[in-house]
Amino acid sequence: MAGENFKRESLGDEVNHIIEESRMVLPGIQALFGFQLIAVFNQRFDDVLPPAGRLVHLAAIVLVAIAIAFIMAPAAYHRQAERGSVSRYLAEYASRSITIALMPLLIAISLEIALVAFIVTHSALVAATMGLLLSALFLWLWFFFPVRQRRSLS
Repeated sequence: MAGENFKRESLGDEVNHIIEESRMVLPGIQALFGFQLIAVFNQRFDDVLPPAGRLVHLAAIVLVAIAIAFIMAPAAYHRQAERGSVSRYLAEYASRSITIALMPLLIAISLEIALVAFIVTHSALVAATMGLLLSALFLWLWFFFPVRQRRSLS
């Protein structure tokens, strides 16, 4: 059996691992969010991006904010609803929340890369291609591959 090389985690260990995973992801998301906000106040922002590009950038900022909300939601829940304890519900909620956060983050990063590609190449086709290829990579690494592995280990 494929799963015989795995040891079942205690609930406390599982929640600790989820917290560590959140701590690893959050600084990167916050840095991206900060750079996105700073870009808007750059004098060249209006000159380099057409109005549609500025709207795409705004959408990407909103998506990163949504990702931050989902990443931080388990901590807010735990502080208010289950302070001093852990439950199976908390572990499931936190795991789901982090997984959900990856989708708006995936889209936001892909949109931002597409915008940079457009600024550098002045080609909507190159920009769209780069954004779509990056989206496909994230989808594979963050969703399809883990699900495939989980199924093969069951």
